[in-house]
Amino acid sequence: MEIKPYFQFGSVKIFNEDVLRAHAVSNDTVDLIVTSPPYGVDIKYESYNDNIPYKEYLEFTRKWLSKCWDFVKADGRLCLNIPLDKNKGGQQSVYADITSIAKDVGWKYHATIIWNEQNISKRTAWGSWMSASAPFVIAPVEVIVVMYKQQWRKMTKGKSDVKRNEFIEWTNGVWNFSGESKKRTGHPAPFPVELPKRCVRLFSYVDDTILDPFAGSGTTLIACLETGRKGVGFEINENYCKLAKRRIERSLAESIRRRKSGAKKKKTSEDNSETKSHQKEIDN
Repeated sequence: MEIKPYFQFGSVKIFNEDVLRAHAVSNDTVDLIVTSPPYGVDIKYESYNDNIPYKEYLEFTRKWLSKCWDFVKADGRLCLNIPLDKNKGGQQSVYADITSIAKDVGWKYHATIIWNEQNISKRTAWGSWMSASAPFVIAPVEVIVVMYKQQWRKMTKGKSDVKRNEFIEWTNGVWNFSGESKKRTGHPAPFPVELPKRCVRLFSYVDDTILDPFAGSGTTLIACLETGRKGVGFEINENYCKLAKRRIERSLAESIRRRKSGAKKKKTSEDNSETKSHQKEIDN
């Protein structure tokens, strides 16, 4: 029985489902997963307790990573945006722990991208101020762990749309761009569309199937729309599904506006060129 999505626009759709209980995606069908899961740092989500004990958080992580491993093809990939570490509630090596769990589940490690979101000015926790007693060391970065299921090289040929300068810049393991505004998106833990857009264009072909098991405000799906991929999202909270729907509708409207504006500019340029050519013929 086919499961009806909460909404669908063109090549993207979102299901109001918990990824651990999701049945809308068949196993071995996804080319790339791009996601930013709950961080376990007491972010105020509507339908998820982000303040569970760290051991329980890692158990939850193991479950969803295992579920997602089933979803991807043999050459399927994972781009996982997570913190390097955390200090709230006690220091924890989040990146190291989650990477270890992913490998234990079956994911194979490929690379780590450092995302320098340049938010050092937001820092408020220093530990022992100007004292060796107990200072806190906080890195103003997050990471994108790049992993794969069975083999890294793609098993089929497809169309890549990454440009030369982008490829050179993005294969450098440090990405520098700002984070996203909670107020602007209406979601407590958004990431900027630049992040999934880079992952999608660097690690998948046009028309590949991309999954975000924690779709949130729909940023990964917006990136799929803008890059010609098939996007699927799971989101447990219906209000966030509604938010994603609104953002995708706005993105589509903006995309249509840009195309019309571009077509108008092109026509104006062609008309001007034709006028100049005609004037030249008259002068001659």
